[in-house]
Amino acid sequence: MTGERSDFETIRRAGLEVARRLIEAGHETYFAGGCVRDRLFGLTPTDVDVATAATPDVVRSIFPRARGVGASFGVMLVSRSGCDIEVATFRSDFAYEDGRRPGRVRYGTASEDARRRDFTINGLFEVPSDGRIVDLVGGRADIESRILRAIGDPEDRFEEDRLRMLRGVRFAARFDLEIDPATEAAITARAARLAGVSRERVGQELRRMLADRGRTRAAEMVESTKLDRTVLAVDRTVGSTGLPRLAAMPATAPWIDALAAWELDRGTTGDSVDRLAGALVLSNEEISALEGILRTRRLLLDTWATRGVAARKRLASTPWFSRGCDLLATEDVRFVESIRRETEELRLTGLAPEPFLTGEDLKSIGLVPGPAFGRILAEVYDAQLEGRVGDREAAFALARESAAGE
Repeated sequence: MTGERSDFETIRRAGLEVARRLIEAGHETYFAGGCVRDRLFGLTPTDVDVATAATPDVVRSIFPRARGVGASFGVMLVSRSGCDIEVATFRSDFAYEDGRRPGRVRYGTASEDARRRDFTINGLFEVPSDGRIVDLVGGRADIESRILRAIGDPEDRFEEDRLRMLRGVRFAARFDLEIDPATEAAITARAARLAGVSRERVGQELRRMLADRGRTRAAEMVESTKLDRTVLAVDRTVGSTGLPRLAAMPATAPWIDALAAWELDRGTTGDSVDRLAGALVLSNEEISALEGILRTRRLLLDTWATRGVAARKRLASTPWFSRGCDLLATEDVRFVESIRRETEELRLTGLAPEPFLTGEDLKSIGLVPGPAFGRILAEVYDAQLEGRVGDREAAFALARESAAGE
C-alpha cells in the first residue's frame, strides 16, 4: 500500500500542476470521476483525470505537447513528471448511434458534463486546490448511503452505452453497494441488449470483475439481472446457488481460475472452453489456462487415488497442477490437503528429474526410430520416477530389454 500511495502522490502532483495551469489561465477546472469517487470511499486512486472548461485547442495552447487521444470528444493527454494526465473538456452528448459513443458532442458546462456520466458516484468533481467536493448529481449522498444509482433516467444511460449495465454490477460489487431499484430494474429489463456490445469490451469488463475481491457478489448480480445469458453465451439464466466454489477461491486467484469456479457452480463446464473462448475473446494463454485447470481438477478427482508413483509425479509436474488443486479445494479441502502431503513426499525423490535417456541415446545402441521409441522412453522414465532404475546404465539395460520384447 505504501508503494501504491507513493505512486499516486506522484500522479496527484502532476494532476495538480496541470489543473493549476488551466485555472491560472482562467478556465474552470476540477478533478473528476474515479479519483474523486475512490478518495471518498477511502481508497487510493490509481490515476487523476481533469475536467475543464478549456477546449482542446486551448489545452494545446497551454501545453504545446499535449496529445489528442479522443480529440473529437474533447480529450487530451498532458504529460507531466513522467505521468500522463487525461484532460477532458466539459461536454454534453447528443444521441448515441451505436450503443457505445455519442454521434457528436457539444462543449458545455460542468453541470452538463456531470449529468452525461453513468452513475452518481462517478459524477463528482473535486476542487484541486483544497479537495472540496462539487456534487451536481447527488453522488456524495449515494456514497454515504452506499447506493449505486444511474444519473437521470437509467434506461437512457444504458441505451447510450449498454456496457454500463455490466459496469454498474462491477461497481456495486467492488464498493459493496446496493443497486437503486429503478437502476436494477432497467438493467434486468434491458439485459438482452448487452448482446449489441463488442465481445472484447464484455470480456474486458468481466476480467476486471472477476479479478476483484467482490467477484462472488458480482457474479450473483450478473445472474440475478439476467446479464449472464449474454456475458457467458448461454441460452438461459442459471439460478444462483450461492456460488460456493467461487466464494471459496483464494483471494489471490487469477480471474480465469475464478471463472472456472463459477462455471462449476453453474454446472456448465461441459462446453466451457469453446463457448467462453468466443464469448469473452480469450487469448491463447487464457484458453490453455481454463482448459488445463478444469482438466487437472477432473483428473485429480477421478484418478489420483488409483495412480501409481510415476503417474502422480507426471501430473504433479504439469503447469496447472497447483491451480487445479486450488480449484478442487473449493469442493473438498481435505482431499486436496492429502494430495499436497503426498506430493511433498514425491518431491523428495524428484517430480520431474532430467531423463536418463533421450532418443539419441536409443539410436546410439542401435535402435531404429519409430513408434516404439516413445513407448520405450516413457517406460524407462516411469521406472526412473519410481526409483526402479537409478542411473544411465540401468536405464540402458531396461531400454534394451524393452526393445527386445517388441
